[in-house]
Amino acid sequence: MQFFGGSEISPSPPAPTASGNNAHMLYIFNRNGVCLLYREWNRPLKTLSSLQDHKLMFGLLFSLKSLTAKMDPTSADKGNLGVPQLPGQGCSFHSFRTNTYKLSFMESPSGIKIILVTNPRTGDLRDSLKYIYNLYVEYVVKNPLYSPGNTIRCELFNTTVDQYVRGLG
Repeated sequence: MQFFGGSEISPSPPAPTASGNNAHMLYIFNRNGVCLLYREWNRPLKTLSSLQDHKLMFGLLFSLKSLTAKMDPTSADKGNLGVPQLPGQGCSFHSFRTNTYKLSFMESPSGIKIILVTNPRTGDLRDSLKYIYNLYVEYVVKNPLYSPGNTIRCELFNTTVDQYVRGLG
C-alpha cells in the first residue's frame, strides 16, 4: 500500500544518496508533540535529558513551521506568528543544514512528524522520509496491538527502520 505516491514499500526503497551510515538521530512525533520513537546512531555528545531533547526538537519544528508560513510570499493571509498550522496548510520546509548536521522533516496529513538528523553532506531525503512513514503505517498503524499515542514498541518496525536508515547517506 502506498500513501505518498511511488511504489509499494516492499519492492524498492529509495536508493541511498551516498555510502555509509551518516544518520545521527530519528524522531517520530504525533500531532500532539508526543515522541513516539527516538533512535540515535552517531551522537557522541549528549547534553540534554531525553525529555528536554524531545521538547526542544518539537518546539523547533513548531517555530520553523510558523515562521515559514508567516514568510510565505504567495499567501495574502499571514495569520499570527505562533498560531498552529494544520498539516499541509501554508508554506512548509523540508530541511535545513548547518556546518555540523542536516535536519530533514516530513509531516503526514494525519500530523505524524518524522525528523531525520544526518551528516550535512547528505542529499535530499524527502523520498526516504516518505518511505519511513509508509513503514510506520504498515508495521505500526496496522498493528492491532499498537495503541495510538503510545511509544512504538514494534520490533519489526524498529529493525526495518534501523537497517534502512543505516544504509542512507
